[in-house]
Amino acid sequence: MSNTNTIHIPTPLRPFTDKKEAVEVSGSTVGELLADLTRRYEGLRKHLYTDEGRLRNFVNVYLNDEDIRYLQREQTPVKPGDSLSIVPSVAGGAPAVAPAATDLSQDEIKRYSRHLIIPEVGMDGQRRLKAASVLCIGAGGLGSPAAMYLAAAGVGRIGIVDFDVVDFSNLQRQLLHATPDVGRSKLQSAKDRLQALNPHVQIDTYETLLSSENALDLFAPYDVILDGTDNFPTRYLVNDACVLAGKPNAYGSIFRFEGQASVFGVKGGPCYRCLYPEPPPPGLVPSCAEGGVLGVLPGIIGVIQATESIKLILGIGEPLIGRFLIYDALKMRFRELKLRKDPECPVCGTHPTVTRLIDYEQFCGIRPEPDVASTDADDDWEITAVELKRRLDAGDSPFILDVREPNEYQINRIPGSTLIPLGELPRRYQELPRDREIIAQCKSGARSARATEFLRTTAGFKRVKNLRGGILDWIDKVDPSQPKY
Repeated sequence: MSNTNTIHIPTPLRPFTDKKEAVEVSGSTVGELLADLTRRYEGLRKHLYTDEGRLRNFVNVYLNDEDIRYLQREQTPVKPGDSLSIVPSVAGGAPAVAPAATDLSQDEIKRYSRHLIIPEVGMDGQRRLKAASVLCIGAGGLGSPAAMYLAAAGVGRIGIVDFDVVDFSNLQRQLLHATPDVGRSKLQSAKDRLQALNPHVQIDTYETLLSSENALDLFAPYDVILDGTDNFPTRYLVNDACVLAGKPNAYGSIFRFEGQASVFGVKGGPCYRCLYPEPPPPGLVPSCAEGGVLGVLPGIIGVIQATESIKLILGIGEPLIGRFLIYDALKMRFRELKLRKDPECPVCGTHPTVTRLIDYEQFCGIRPEPDVASTDADDDWEITAVELKRRLDAGDSPFILDVREPNEYQINRIPGSTLIPLGELPRRYQELPRDREIIAQCKSGARSARATEFLRTTAGFKRVKNLRGGILDWIDKVDPSQPKY
């Protein structure tokens, strides 16, 4: 007899469940519950299953907050009242990771006095902090609060890896930077802010793209690596480099109203690949640039990452080793899931097969951008903003499909476009005309590329193209009067 059970839906997948946070399903096993879920919400199928019907490795399923990865997870029986949590990828005390340090100056004793009267820190702990070093990968949403609190706490050396410049859209959450910094290097802005906060701290900056060629050299002088990345290739690179270099990885990730945190790469504990053995296909999981993020959310997760870094340095408390913390800002609720080290993990397992850093763009299935010399798209799947404008001016009338969210559509739009959000497309594609060419469009071209593929390969539409660069390219090259976001 089948049961009625609850499946908790993570934020990135809620567009495919009509924004429901939890769905009631029926079945007697985990596989039957997931099958019932995907029958009701067909758009979830490709996120949860491969084309061969295998549950994807970058999607973890927890039964009552217990990891069932190493069980026959789809055959695992469920009882009435059991709940499932879907956790897709959007990463006792511990030994101190830093040596003892030199004495504190009189100024430092005054500055850190509230630390010094805590028995778990005291003078010896503050010396450890002064001797310690943390490398922050990124000076953005997560790196900003993390670096500020690490500097305020007196971590003696803070390194920051970034190669971006400050943009107006950063200011909503990246508190290292201010309005006068727009257009400046993020590294210079961050260094000025941190040194103003605590002149006793050494700030090292690395204006470079983290890569397989430089990661191990960059990580070598630091005690803890703080992962503030925003893409899967760099996230897997950070994980693998931490394991190979023997460095703890203070992990955090954010999306809309949801954040995640853990500590990976500590001896005896799991790494990021134990949690997510393989990355999602390119474009399947939206970034914060596509899906947005509540401005205060990275502050909370970044501070958790800084807290875990300090605990690792001091060797106190219970770091998030073997534990995965999920924070829901809308409900103001924390949930904790248990993680197990995978003995078959290719990086940290008993018999590792990844013994050097690899090509992570290739690992994540990301192909290099084609070198297009002309303004025309290079194949039948894409069209440029300039070519679309030329055709519209000539009297052509393609159907322009906007697959963004309604709130994005309110900011800017291509005149005459029709809005059907990507998550609704699998059940609304019959609203589209089959006798006209369809031009799919989003913010930057990633979501509309997925819409184009779906309409061509699944829904049977023959004449569909993706607008390369999305509305951002349209604004740059056709209509600069519209605002960008």
